Amino acid sequence: MLKAENLAKNYNGKAALNGVSFEVQPGEIFCLLGANGAGKTTTINLFLNFIQPTGGTATIDGKNVVTESLETKKLLAYIPENLMLYPNLTGLENLEYFSSLAGRDYAKEQLVGFLEEAGLQVAAHRQRVSSYSKGMRQKVGVAIALAKQAKVLLLDEPTSGLDPKASSDFAELLRKLSQQGVAILMATHDLFRAKETGSHIGIMKDGNLVEHLTTEQINHADLEKLYLKHMN
Repeated sequence: MLKAENLAKNYNGKAALNGVSFEVQPGEIFCLLGANGAGKTTTINLFLNFIQPTGGTATIDGKNVVTESLETKKLLAYIPENLMLYPNLTGLENLEYFSSLAGRDYAKEQLVGFLEEAGLQVAAHRQRVSSYSKGMRQKVGVAIALAKQAKVLLLDEPTSGLDPKASSDFAELLRKLSQQGVAILMATHDLFRAKETGSHIGIMKDGNLVEHLTTEQINHADLEKLYLKHMN
């Protein structure tokens, strides 16, 4: 569903990404770990076509994200570290607006169903987003992905700043989406959550994918040792 082939990005002659290759199949959760500047966000942004590659290709469901940008954007949903919603609208109104942008037309009852499936408490559905915690906003993001019927979910540090309960709840939502066949690519600093939630882990350093393994291949302690080895 997601494929990077020798994906590269240079800024002013400096490499931010060096020929990275990997695949994410439907139902997989691929977690990219690495320090700031390792290339995680650059990789996400290339799949979003926010920036264009210097070399290589990024494809979603076999479609090139540069040459078939509109088609690939229809397939994906994106949840960044700080999800941008309209603060003066309610969660329900935000969901209605963003799903309509994706060409979806739902009855109010269906929209409420997506918010409930995403775990947003009923009392918050008609409250302004300006009163929401970060965890609540992220749940609206998941509801938007559900309403859009996204086949791909791209996440950039989605659990940063969440308390342990909210982070655990969000991880459970990702597992449910993966069980529905959604391919998930997540950039994160959270080794524990990557091991608990992910099916695959990639460790990035200086624009290179230096490790690629399944979460079944490694325990928490050894993952931390492996990560720290590459950070030295």
